Amino acid sequence: MKAKLTFSKSFPIGDVDPRLYGSFIEHLGRAVYGGIYEPTHPAADDMGFRRDVLELVRKLGVPIVRYPGGNFVSGYKWEDGTGPRSLRPRRAELAWKTIETNEIGIDEFQEWAKRANSEVMMAVNLGTRGPEEARELVEYCNFKGGTYQSDRRIKNGFKDPFNIKTWCLGNEMDGPWQMGAKTAVEYGRTANEAAKLMKWVDPSIELVVCGSSGSGMATFGKWEATVLDHTYENVDFLSLHSYYGNRDNNTENFLACSLNMDQFISSVVSICDYVKACKRSKKTMMLSFDEWNVWFHSNEADKKIAPWQIAPPQLEDVYTMEDALVVGCLLITLLKHADRVKMACLAQLVNVIAPIMTQNNGVAWMQTTFFPFMDASLYGRGKVLAPALDSPKYESSYGDAPYVETVGVYNEEKEEFTVFAVNRSLTEDMEMDIDLRDFPGFAPKDYHILTASGMKVTNTAEHPWDVLPMALPLPEMDGGIAKPSLPPHSWNVLVFGKKKD
Repeated sequence: MKAKLTFSKSFPIGDVDPRLYGSFIEHLGRAVYGGIYEPTHPAADDMGFRRDVLELVRKLGVPIVRYPGGNFVSGYKWEDGTGPRSLRPRRAELAWKTIETNEIGIDEFQEWAKRANSEVMMAVNLGTRGPEEARELVEYCNFKGGTYQSDRRIKNGFKDPFNIKTWCLGNEMDGPWQMGAKTAVEYGRTANEAAKLMKWVDPSIELVVCGSSGSGMATFGKWEATVLDHTYENVDFLSLHSYYGNRDNNTENFLACSLNMDQFISSVVSICDYVKACKRSKKTMMLSFDEWNVWFHSNEADKKIAPWQIAPPQLEDVYTMEDALVVGCLLITLLKHADRVKMACLAQLVNVIAPIMTQNNGVAWMQTTFFPFMDASLYGRGKVLAPALDSPKYESSYGDAPYVETVGVYNEEKEEFTVFAVNRSLTEDMEMDIDLRDFPGFAPKDYHILTASGMKVTNTAEHPWDVLPMALPLPEMDGGIAKPSLPPHSWNVLVFGKKKD
């Protein structure tokens, strides 16, 4: 098969906000206990954080991590995770039916984030709590001193404020599974009052208001419009959540699911702009896609886990080669909307539907999905350019899907242009003509791919290297046109740089 692709500096989509490559750690399963934190592990540092995990997180280049939930946050008392550990209560955690020890809270997590070269996206409880507790948490984290909450932080050993700048106003509040679920009007009013109080404490913070829990919800659309009607001028981002799975074991269909994400984002953008028009506002609402991933492998296993354990192995999907390709397609889709999607969080980071897995008191390793995320985070910084693509297509339940999913990112500072491309064909190479005549003097400098002998190949503790990136010969250039051949079922990264005189 053959495809043609053209990029021009004259057709930019938008600048990539580094927070597009964020992730998520919830008090769920072994994400915290046994994931980032395991004080008895040989690789534990002075605070009990696993150094092997920190090294992998830094390798991913994650600039921001959403914490502590998720469904967990809707019943969370943030005070439980502060102060002397000997005084912290154990709680029956209702979202995931476990016992929460509160050994780790914001006191410790903000330090972990620093060690991971990241920042915290803090979520507040607007399920069982409200604006008062939210503003007190901002005061505890960000106020310099001289008030009750800031002095509590100082007494707990943290003289300097945490200076957390990004905050989520609850989580999935239209979901009936959520503690303290609300109607759109109830949530909109509560979120707006919380936003006012939080910004009165610290005017420099940015706030993310909850969109609907997903595009398949009966509330979707009307929820966003109603919530934004109440909160538009006091918040900065609207959240989106979406997960995908290959439940019918149809690989070609699964690989096309990014078309659903694309339509979802476009729909939410339209709703935001409708509210903007209704309010005669000069402000454009940005989006935070703060939960996205593949999630389905662990569904049946999770039903068999006995309740009220401490950090049981919940949501531990073992990812395949096809999952890595889907993650690549979803990353490309997020980049295609870089003008409006300014933050995103791969949910989650360690052990729980995660690119990084660990054994308790054992090894840590990279799942298949680790590699496309790392590539995008490393090379996908700069200005996104719209791809002009001519590719053969195939039918899927999401619509006609091009065999090639692609986007380009121009890093002017580094004088680099990177093309990300997935060949969705399971059997055929894709002969590409990539027209880069708008980049005179640019030549290929790196070409590496991710593929495997089969679509169900995984990386495990016993076999951690079965799926790894591999370098390919640099493609030929003819008159400013690169001519790579994309192997079947592959994630491709082609980096072009300007020749030095």
